[in-house]
Amino acid sequence: MLLKKAYYYFYYKMYKLINYTSEKSGGKFLTDFKTTLAIIALELWLVASLLNYYNIFIDSSLDFSKVTYVVIAVVIALFNYLIFTNNVSWKKFNNQFEELPATVNKKGSFIFFGIVLFIICNFIFSIYLLYLENRG
Repeated sequence: MLLKKAYYYFYYKMYKLINYTSEKSGGKFLTDFKTTLAIIALELWLVASLLNYYNIFIDSSLDFSKVTYVVIAVVIALFNYLIFTNNVSWKKFNNQFEELPATVNKKGSFIFFGIVLFIICNFIFSIYLLYLENRG
């Protein structure tokens, strides 16, 4: 249950970020869809990083095909669709998260941005290592 709540909190933080930026840019529509899409992208980058590290450090002879990535993308998209888009229970959690004290939400924001930054930097670094591996 704790993992599910943490996942919903991550969604809540992404939702708030996308809602805020959408308001500023005049594109406030389909916020929950854009949030789910952003989370799917982060999850794909995390999985791709892990596959890259596997390919670099464990078994370089194993070549992941495009089909592998498509299957992983479909599974992640389906999972997120069932958890968020098709299910409205995350909205109840959003109301609970809105009522958290400001200090707790501020700490959560730092953790959220840290995780997002880690995933992005990790993905870029794994591509860089893969590039070095294939170059030499």
